[in-house]
Amino acid sequence: MPEYGYFLSCEEHGPAALVDQARMAEQAGFQALWISDHYHPWHDAQGQSPFVWSVIGALSEAVSLPIETAVTCPTVRTHPAVIAQAAATSAVMTEGRFRLGVGTGEALNEHILGDAWPAAHVRMEMLEEAIQVMRRLFTGEEVNHHGTHYTVENARLYTIPDEPVPIDISGFGPAATSLAARVGDGYITMMPDESMVEQYRKGGGGAKPVSGGTKVCYGSDKDEAVRTVRELWFNEQLPGEMGQVLPSPKHYEQLKPLVTEDMVRENRVCGDNPEEHARALKEFADAGFDRVYVNQIGPDQKGFFDFYRTKVLPQLA
Repeated sequence: MPEYGYFLSCEEHGPAALVDQARMAEQAGFQALWISDHYHPWHDAQGQSPFVWSVIGALSEAVSLPIETAVTCPTVRTHPAVIAQAAATSAVMTEGRFRLGVGTGEALNEHILGDAWPAAHVRMEMLEEAIQVMRRLFTGEEVNHHGTHYTVENARLYTIPDEPVPIDISGFGPAATSLAARVGDGYITMMPDESMVEQYRKGGGGAKPVSGGTKVCYGSDKDEAVRTVRELWFNEQLPGEMGQVLPSPKHYEQLKPLVTEDMVRENRVCGDNPEEHARALKEFADAGFDRVYVNQIGPDQKGFFDFYRTKVLPQLA
């Protein structure tokens, strides 16, 4: 049976609100936390984007739940040696309850320093080398590395946890899933796709943890919930590689007319039917996931946590 966690959205909420949600999640019976790592929101209506490492520091004092970034890109915007220090400190502050979720990222967040946005296969190469660098630094030994994409000289982390930080790799296609199976400590994906879980496990992932997540919108008025999802998270319904290559929030806003309310109804759980919410999470369980995270879209966070505490999580126990 999987564990069920809450997915904190840095794109939609400021740091104080995220800490409050984490407290409510723990009180409601959620067993773990994911937190997104963005420089920008996807578009201006979401409205936030705090620095994730500061928020994790606050979370380490506010709750006792395991915490994982979902996901950090340690390749372009931030050098992997810096991410390694941030992750190691987070693991120390959480007494070993931190995992580093990583992925190849999006131009929206990663091109801000003027770097060229690499092709997908190059981003995969960069991610694999970045993981090698971070793992060496997690040992606490001095690291010198002169690779294809990164240089590290005389770098040593002095504040490290007792055990190296686990690194889970996000994948939405066969190539990334293969990388996760080959070099990751776990696998992250956002669809309850049993075939991808099977590929990961047979490709070398074995019994390592597989985590997935989904977004919902709890509310007593289903139509209003659908409108809230379309207003705040229409970007999730955009097809193809747009999510990886568009460079700024305004470009996503230009594409909002492509997403209809009917598309939202078909692809997101909206409303206050506990069976529908439980069914969406059970799809991940049936596909073989070890942890399933859910995010509430919109302002009614307290209502969501009360609803899940009393009517949804008991169905999943």
